[in-house]
Amino acid sequence: MGKVARFILRRKGGQGWHWTDIVTWFWLVGGLIIMFGPAIWLVFSSLKTPAALAEFPPSILPYVTQQVTVEGHDKPLMLYNAKMPDGSTRVLAEVRRIGLVAQMVDPKAPAEIVRVNINDRTPVRTMSFATENYTQPFVHFDFLRYLWNSVFVTVVATLITLVVNSMAAFALSKYEFKGRSIAMLVILATLMVPLSVIMVPLYSIISTLGLFNSLWGVILPTVATPTGVFILRQYMLTIPDELIDAARMDKASEWQIYWRIVLPLTAPALAVLAIFSVVWRWNDFLWPLIVLSRRELYTLQVGLSIYSGELNVQWHFILAMTVVTMIPVVLVFIFLQRFITTGIAGTGLK
Repeated sequence: MGKVARFILRRKGGQGWHWTDIVTWFWLVGGLIIMFGPAIWLVFSSLKTPAALAEFPPSILPYVTQQVTVEGHDKPLMLYNAKMPDGSTRVLAEVRRIGLVAQMVDPKAPAEIVRVNINDRTPVRTMSFATENYTQPFVHFDFLRYLWNSVFVTVVATLITLVVNSMAAFALSKYEFKGRSIAMLVILATLMVPLSVIMVPLYSIISTLGLFNSLWGVILPTVATPTGVFILRQYMLTIPDELIDAARMDKASEWQIYWRIVLPLTAPALAVLAIFSVVWRWNDFLWPLIVLSRRELYTLQVGLSIYSGELNVQWHFILAMTVVTMIPVVLVFIFLQRFITTGIAGTGLK
């Protein structure tokens, strides 16, 4: 830990502070807050009660106002530190609030009503984690079904995407044929076409094929991505053609060359595309919402919309389940990032 601390706290100016040290620290700390601040806020907010989420100004940590049972009242009353006219402070429980005045009582002597201006009191708060935000969706809602549907769509779509895009990239990078450049240009041109433009014809095709209300109707229309073809083609161009020619001289078939030689060498680029594909499929909301109308087929993102009613939005459930949906994507990135680093280092040595 001593070496780590000395490395982090070392300064260009030696014992003193140089202006570049201040700029560097400001840049790094600011970047750290911008990157991880929203995620930390999300995690802590997912552990708050609905009342804590409605508080203003909001707090980062999940605080709740303490309650006490008072004789003569059916429900527990909230505790406040109330400032009295003589300057003293008393711990009182709120009975009711009328405008800017709160009627409060001493929990030990509830017979006397004390009127306090709401600006002269502060809630007695303690930290409390609302873990039921995570447990109740699993018990009262079909959350596990939605989770399984999302996992199935994401995994299957990613595998098919890697195979289809790598085959197209292999043909566009290692085969010489007329119109190859035009085909690549057309593929890249589709990047400028938004989903809203092709949504209606795509829906008609899915309905004609009988894939409406099917997870395959969510998977198949999005497996061929121009971004994936471009990334893999650019990486395959760095593979020497002499290696493929040598394999052909050894009587290797085109499928063997693709499967046993090109794909293993393209593993870093495949890892990058796999991360993109997982993020795309896992967070996709609009297309599954259009294709799926049966509740048992909902993916996780569509299933979360059931917590948003016309008159009430259950933010505590939405925030908690959003944290759960982040976990698989983070795990995939942690697992595949070493392949990305290896690929960058290997490409730099070529």
